[in-house]
Amino acid sequence: MRITAQTPEDSLLKELGARVRAARLSRNLTQQQLAEDAGVGRVTVQRLEEGKVNATLAVLVRLLRALDLSEGLEQLVPAPGPSPLEEMERRRRPRRRAREPRPKELRDSGWQWGDEEGS
Repeated sequence: MRITAQTPEDSLLKELGARVRAARLSRNLTQQQLAEDAGVGRVTVQRLEEGKVNATLAVLVRLLRALDLSEGLEQLVPAPGPSPLEEMERRRRPRRRAREPRPKELRDSGWQWGDEEGS
């Protein structure tokens, strides 16, 4: 079953439970072994696999860790991307000088404007 935004909550819980069960069985673990590895009760694992209990997030995380599936949580709630301002700053070109510096010969030529003579 594919989980979508329209999947009813009870169906979603049953599907998640079935996936936990399939992961447990693929690792050849009993419910008791998984419960011990996760630090929860066997009945909690049984009820979660049946989709009959709203397990706490902590229990789900413990079970996923025990099954080596906790990396999947990154996809569940991905880290936020950069804000629009951060993205704009990242794409901004580095600031450049408005013009090239004058050559040394022109700076030291001794040339002056005509109105400096009276000063």
